[in-house]
Amino acid sequence: MDPQLTLGDLSKNISPLAGFSPAVPKPDGFWSSNPIFSFVNNVSTTISNHRSSLDLVNPGTMENINKEVTRDVFLNQYAFTGLRAELNKMFSVSPVFQTSHSFSIGGQTPPYSFVSMVANDKVFMQGSVDNDLSLSGRFHYNWDKHILSKTTVQFSKDQPSMVQMELDYLGNDFSLNLKSLNPNFIGSEFQGVLVGSILQSITSKLSLGLETVYSSMQPGMPGDAAISFYSRYDAKDWIASAQLQGSGALIGSFWRKVSDKVEAGLETSIQAGVQPVLNEMMQPVYQTVIDATTTIGAKYEFRQSIYRGQIDSNGKIGCFLEHRVLPTAGLLVSAELDQAKNTAKIGLGLQLEFAGSEEIMMMQNGLIDANGNPVPGAQQL
Repeated sequence: MDPQLTLGDLSKNISPLAGFSPAVPKPDGFWSSNPIFSFVNNVSTTISNHRSSLDLVNPGTMENINKEVTRDVFLNQYAFTGLRAELNKMFSVSPVFQTSHSFSIGGQTPPYSFVSMVANDKVFMQGSVDNDLSLSGRFHYNWDKHILSKTTVQFSKDQPSMVQMELDYLGNDFSLNLKSLNPNFIGSEFQGVLVGSILQSITSKLSLGLETVYSSMQPGMPGDAAISFYSRYDAKDWIASAQLQGSGALIGSFWRKVSDKVEAGLETSIQAGVQPVLNEMMQPVYQTVIDATTTIGAKYEFRQSIYRGQIDSNGKIGCFLEHRVLPTAGLLVSAELDQAKNTAKIGLGLQLEFAGSEEIMMMQNGLIDANGNPVPGAQQL
């Protein structure tokens, strides 16, 4: 009778699978001598080598999946109404320390707000306070080149307080994001919002993503959950993205680099929902409602100004002009015309930048670069 086989001898009786080389057992290693774990290690190694051969890159974060359209071309981050003046002063460059005073009349922003910012390669801190003593702050910390933590707090006089904690992990070919909004783990049930998302590069240009949201805001009530799907195709000079959100919205975006100075963007949003109506028997029934909006915009960069304009399918036209009068002074003009509502809005703004030292003043005037070296071609004082 043959002697009893040991666990390491079982690997001799397992036929190798196609595409996987049999693991070489090590006398003193359990993870390598066990055939099951050897098989798992071989599979993991093969997948990792295959991913490396595809030359995949990091696809970016989920929140920036269509930033070229919504943040760079469209007016979402720029439009305002009324009169506004901003006074910015930079005290240092490394680390960056800057303060800002903002004054507003006739708009929806507070009449006065003060913002302070400190940033370097690892830390970003920003805090603001307005005339109503509403406080907000952001704190970002780069643990290393892969891990970034974010904390956002907001305390308003007439609004509920908000605390958001976020963690980003940037892999070689994927991005993972975990987010929590107003979490409460003290009670018997979790209260708050939890969000988890992953964006994975499939090829060097195509990336697919998945996001899950769990919300439980009212005690004693069951929570809600939703799943959203994302895709992004980056061809360098044009980018297309699509979102199928758990709320029933389908969003498609397209960005194109027309020339060195011109960018164009297109976005279509289709929102499906239900609303109650009364039938002939005066009984409530539900019918499907679909709302669709398409917006097209363009961005032009001139030598001393940047112009943005957009129009949507609802008849709303908007434009934003940022003109640099001097290296330290800029003029802002924002306008919006809504044909359907027969309303018009206009905003005028002024930006002034002051230097906390002579070196920063020369940098703002384009005489030296961030390292203190003279800029070629610039007229020196």
